[in-house]
Amino acid sequence: MKHRMLAMAFAVSAVSGCGLVDNGSAEPKGKTPTMDMQEAGDRAEQLLDGVFGAIQPEVETQRGPSDESICTDFKNDSTGTGSITRQRYVMTIISDERRGSFLGVAERHWKQAGFKITSVRKDKERPAIFASSPENFQISLEFGYRGQARIGVTSPCVTESAVTEPPREPIDPGSPAAEGLPYVRSDFWSAETPAPSPSAS
Repeated sequence: MKHRMLAMAFAVSAVSGCGLVDNGSAEPKGKTPTMDMQEAGDRAEQLLDGVFGAIQPEVETQRGPSDESICTDFKNDSTGTGSITRQRYVMTIISDERRGSFLGVAERHWKQAGFKITSVRKDKERPAIFASSPENFQISLEFGYRGQARIGVTSPCVTESAVTEPPREPIDPGSPAAEGLPYVRSDFWSAETPAPSPSAS
């Protein structure tokens, strides 16, 4: 139940429909989609793999539910195109002192990949950063309840199609993962001291 509530809480801030994100951007009207929803879902997974590959030391993640929606403002409010959101929750404990470093790693990775940083939420408890890829996929890293970090990717409007969701590992009801909150300790990310600067390492 707690895991379901957590997913619902993030869903409130997650993007739904035509690639909208915190900054309110959307796929320009009249632009012909170049991929379908399955291809967009695959691309979203690649973007997630990319940012988590850049986060070192690596963190434990748990795949969240996919979200599929129909775009209604594509080509002058016609229907028949869709958008898809993929997300992963970070099950590694990111301490208050290391959240800035965690956000910084993602920001540097996205900038190097040609992404545009569209918005930053400078909140002590629930900081976040939002970006847009060159192909207009919207990606966000948000901290939520009890320091739960989530990275989500939402596609622009693409051709509506059937979608196969990547398999999600079953969760033992008696395990800490069933709580839906971070529980894996990391010598680096869970440390309650500021991260050393690159020049000091």
